[in-house]
Amino acid sequence: MKKAKHTNFSKNRAIIYAIIVLVIIIAILAGVLIFKNLSSKKEQVANANAENIIENEDQSSIIAEIENVDIVDINSPTRPYAVTINNTPVAVKVQEGLNKAYLVYEIPTEGNTSRLLALYKDIKEDLVLGTIRSARHNFIDFALESDAIFCCFGWSHYAEDDLKAGSIDYLQGLYGEPYYRNNPENLASEHTAYTSISKLNSAVQSKGMRTTSNSSILLNYNVEDTDLSSIAEAKTANTITIPYGSEPNVTSFKYNEETKMYTRYESGNKCIDHNTKEEVTTKNIIIEKVGYRMCDDNYYWNLYTTGTGEGYFITNGYAVPITWNKASRNSKTKYTYKEGTTINGEDVGGQEISVSDGRTYIELQTTEQKLTIE
Repeated sequence: MKKAKHTNFSKNRAIIYAIIVLVIIIAILAGVLIFKNLSSKKEQVANANAENIIENEDQSSIIAEIENVDIVDINSPTRPYAVTINNTPVAVKVQEGLNKAYLVYEIPTEGNTSRLLALYKDIKEDLVLGTIRSARHNFIDFALESDAIFCCFGWSHYAEDDLKAGSIDYLQGLYGEPYYRNNPENLASEHTAYTSISKLNSAVQSKGMRTTSNSSILLNYNVEDTDLSSIAEAKTANTITIPYGSEPNVTSFKYNEETKMYTRYESGNKCIDHNTKEEVTTKNIIIEKVGYRMCDDNYYWNLYTTGTGEGYFITNGYAVPITWNKASRNSKTKYTYKEGTTINGEDVGGQEISVSDGRTYIELQTTEQKLTIE
């Protein structure tokens, strides 16, 4: 009897071991199948992600190609130069390099005069720029909104304090490089300072200034011409007259229907680049009306460049009313269609304007100065 019981126990234990081994084998096989299935799914997901990345890269490339324009590489991270250009009536005839700027501000200054702040980006040629004049503190406001390197020869004491306080990177002609003197028209010495792109580049490199921008391009560009004619509030804009004082401090632009460009005039005289002999032209004009007060010294002007105000956007022979808004000194100025503006019956008030592919002149003018658009 005892032997039979022992035999049965051994048989039962063998069966249990066999079952355990079978369960282990089944578990291993199941694990292998699950692993293969997961691996297959991971591979499918990876392939799908790779396809999406490739598709997104292709789309990004297409978007960049669509969004980019001829006047400036909007995808370039290079910091622009913001150069103070002489606009004194006697010195207009020696201006050089304005047609290579992608953006030019004309800014009111003391004595009912104006100066230009021209922005240059990714210029490959060794372009001469001039003549260079002294800075005013409000000029810096517009260099800041493009994260530009500010270039001037001289300054008001307000601008000096501002720049020395570290408001922006700058290259000052009073300290020598990168400026030089040239006097082709026998003018007074204050009208004889020039620079070039290569000299600016060398100075930036020697001073170790940052060359990569933290800011996107200022304006919203249209790869094609912006047509304002369908806007109900649009008016014909063949001649724009912008007095900064009495003659000879009067700027004007005249539209050329063949080239679809505006030619710049000072006091009725066509502006001509002293070096290339080309007409000074622009594709877009933005009028920005600003308030102002006299500074504490009762000489220099303090323009109200932050806040909001009114103006006009002009391109391709038409002008429409706009609103500008600049939240802070460092922030970008936004130019939008004025509330109530309609295109084919649709209200576009508050939408950012889209400028034509081409150079833009932003003409700041005080609210007290007259503007004529004909």
